[in-house]
Amino acid sequence: MDKGKAFMNESLRERVQRAVREKVEILAYDPRWPEMFLREKSHLISCLPRELVGRIEHFGSTAVPGLTAKPIIDMLVEVTCLEETKRRIVPVLQSQGYDYFWRPSSGDDVPPFYAWFIKRDSSGRRTHHIHMVERHFEHWDGLIFRDYLILHPETAEEYRRLKIGLAARHACDRIAYTRGKAGFIAEVLAHAKRAAAPG
Repeated sequence: MDKGKAFMNESLRERVQRAVREKVEILAYDPRWPEMFLREKSHLISCLPRELVGRIEHFGSTAVPGLTAKPIIDMLVEVTCLEETKRRIVPVLQSQGYDYFWRPSSGDDVPPFYAWFIKRDSSGRRTHHIHMVERHFEHWDGLIFRDYLILHPETAEEYRRLKIGLAARHACDRIAYTRGKAGFIAEVLAHAKRAAAPG
């Protein structure tokens, strides 16, 4: 049995524990990342109910040309209804080997929740994170952050240095790594929104 099939037989608790302990790996920008996004976008469009799925965006560090990143494509998928997503989308992707988590937007067990998937290759290595949210979720601010980094290379460089330091300190603790980025992201987002505000 390959690793991907073995992962499908884990309990929810085992999957969560394994997911948060997986190594944080930061690599130089790979020009193949945009194509990996486009291939997965095409796959999702081909296999999911079209009436449930809206826009599909590439966000996170792999969407910023030249930026060092975890080699995992972050995708933001608009769904019309998360309850219908659980009923009609989750079984489709789980049958294809994706890990699925009903995940809080922030904190521990704090609503609103959303559908989060990990796609892996045949060796079990993560290749994509797929975040399925409704139109009003704050996750869409990730596009503002992405676009700001693209337009401001000096800020992207600050972010690169921060991530490398966090990955060195929290190599096997993805929760700590993510929390360590939160303040920087919030500060950049607030600045980007102020800059974009009229007047």
